[in-house]
Amino acid sequence: MNSYIVLLLAVSILLLLIFNIKTSRRFNLFDHWLHHQLVKKHDGYKWQVIAFINDPKLMVVWDVLLAGLLLNEERNLTAIWVLGTLGFADASGIVMKKLIRRRRPIMHSDMENGYSFPSGHVLGATTMGLILLQLFAKEFGLIFIIGIVALWVMVIISRLSLKSHYPSDIVGATSLAIVCFSISQQLFLAF
Repeated sequence: MNSYIVLLLAVSILLLLIFNIKTSRRFNLFDHWLHHQLVKKHDGYKWQVIAFINDPKLMVVWDVLLAGLLLNEERNLTAIWVLGTLGFADASGIVMKKLIRRRRPIMHSDMENGYSFPSGHVLGATTMGLILLQLFAKEFGLIFIIGIVALWVMVIISRLSLKSHYPSDIVGATSLAIVCFSISQQLFLAF
């Protein structure tokens, strides 16, 4: 699929979500209902490890380590791109959280604070997953791709199981990550 079509689709989904979260009571009621259906029983504690490993602050550490490895291989521009891509995505997520100001679901963990939309964990995991796929998918093949996708799915399940986010927070974070990654990739290719 053409990267511009993917970017346009991600932007459209993101804008549609923002509009509905801010203006549609029916959409928000559906999102609450869907969240409740997905997490009927509270078994989220086993997902704390996945949430911890993919915490946005720790994701920065993983990003810096990856950039360090790339610098060691004298791939300086790629290392800067890796840092810039996650930084751009994280900054966009922080700004969006402050603009949307969506409260977290009822019964979320006391360890979670801040606003709900978009999910910072999913934003970081999606962005890092896209970065890793871009850099290493050809080299490591299908098993690597499946591993990245499996980890990403586990992050999504952890955020829902811990009752930290609504489904639209997950979709919004994924869309925002695709938008930020696509823009960053186009800037990187321009150099």
